[in-house]
Amino acid sequence: MLPDQTPSVYAGGANVIAVLILLLEFGMFRQALLRDQVRLYAGQSGLLAALAVLVGAVRDLPGLYVLAAVTAALKVVAIPLVLRRLLRGADPADVPATGADIAGSGGLGLASTVLIAIVVAAFGFFAAGALPISASAAPVTALSVSVSVVLVAFVLMIQRRDVASQAIGLFSLENGVSLAALVVAASLPLILEVALTFDLLLAVVVFGLLIRMHHGRTESLSTADMTSLRG
Repeated sequence: MLPDQTPSVYAGGANVIAVLILLLEFGMFRQALLRDQVRLYAGQSGLLAALAVLVGAVRDLPGLYVLAAVTAALKVVAIPLVLRRLLRGADPADVPATGADIAGSGGLGLASTVLIAIVVAAFGFFAAGALPISASAAPVTALSVSVSVVLVAFVLMIQRRDVASQAIGLFSLENGVSLAALVVAASLPLILEVALTFDLLLAVVVFGLLIRMHHGRTESLSTADMTSLRG
């Protein structure tokens, strides 16, 4: 009975990668530089690609190698490069070459924000753990973590009051969805990733235009002044 209850190396490795993805999501709250948030997103995406390789190797699913390659090319390289280029095009007073404070940080303090994120993550973790999932490609614990990643990304998008951080929050939310897909149906994520890629690329274009237009009109990346547009 004991050997059956002992987690395998595969299960332990998958859970560690999932937890690291969640920790990088929390790390985005602490970063005062937009470029550092972009780096954390790239690192998070790299871990997602590594998990796809791990699941593909253990479950003998070659399609996941393609998924890992697409994830690495798009989310680790292409999107971070586009975001850095967009930020370089902003006002040097907001985002100089050496980095700048996030424009219009959230209304709550860092400690309060992190505490809210912890509560939300714990709720998502235990709520997902109660789901009746008996079989999955990756450990079910990773599914609970993926729900936490999605909810924490929502908190990041709500709390931060600058366009760039909100964009990164949306992109990291998509990473949480991809993580859940790897756990629940590992034979489908390649199809799902191709479908989500179009949405992700569209989001990159939309946020890119939003960053350019918003900065061109207000000379800032902050969205705090947009509250005056409420009816």
